[in-house]
Amino acid sequence: MSNDLKDRRVAIVTGASGGIGEATVRALAGAGYRVFGTYRKTLQSKSVGVEYLVCDVTSDASVQAAVSEVLAKAGRIDLLVNNAGVGLMGGAEESSLEQAKSLFDVNLFGAMRTTKAVLPAMRRQRAGRIVNISSVMGLIPSPYMALYASSKHALEGYSVSLDHETRDAGVRVVLVEPAYTQTSFESNLVQADQPLDDYHSARSNAESVMREAMKNADSPETVAKAVLKAAIAASPSRRYTAGGMARQVSLLHRFVPEAAFDKSLRKQMRLPA
Repeated sequence: MSNDLKDRRVAIVTGASGGIGEATVRALAGAGYRVFGTYRKTLQSKSVGVEYLVCDVTSDASVQAAVSEVLAKAGRIDLLVNNAGVGLMGGAEESSLEQAKSLFDVNLFGAMRTTKAVLPAMRRQRAGRIVNISSVMGLIPSPYMALYASSKHALEGYSVSLDHETRDAGVRVVLVEPAYTQTSFESNLVQADQPLDDYHSARSNAESVMREAMKNADSPETVAKAVLKAAIAASPSRRYTAGGMARQVSLLHRFVPEAAFDKSLRKQMRLPA
């Protein structure tokens, strides 16, 4: 291994085949990291200066194999960005428990798998940073994306709790919270597998609201910039919002009375008052 590679910080980014993950691997490589991007499906393109690994975050064996390969090639892991995730549109009642479990297996347990896989190395190093890609939906209610929001709420609780457990070992765990982002997220949304006529109208309204919001969505590079900031901060914040809308929602959630926030949310989602 060349001295140049030995001296570079090493990062793993899950879900690096497009969108936020693709923008993040480019940003980290540009900042001098040796970057390993993971993907599950066939790559359409590769970013220059990034090494790619197949990794299914729902598989213990696949995650462990990918992390072991990085350690074999680079000898250390300084940064993990848990970005792999899926979305689901539909009323909470419209999804089977099997579908809910499948979503959580990626969005929550996938992050847990990769985190558990890298922590032993980070603890040995007495240094490391884990950045979990959450969402403003991890802070607020999200009608007709309740299961997705639940997975992000759970990721938030896991992350802030874990940060206290690992801090003494020199490992920090932080969150990046985007709002709507210009990726294939909307087009790749999974639909509820047990749709009910009772929810059809409101669900359609929710889909329309999302389509409208996506017209002014932030770029993936905006989120990648927040990830880089979270990765390199000497004394990181617990949370980093990504983009203007995310900052606005975060502030409103913190300072607007709950009843007023509830009323505003229902109006935005075109739900009856």
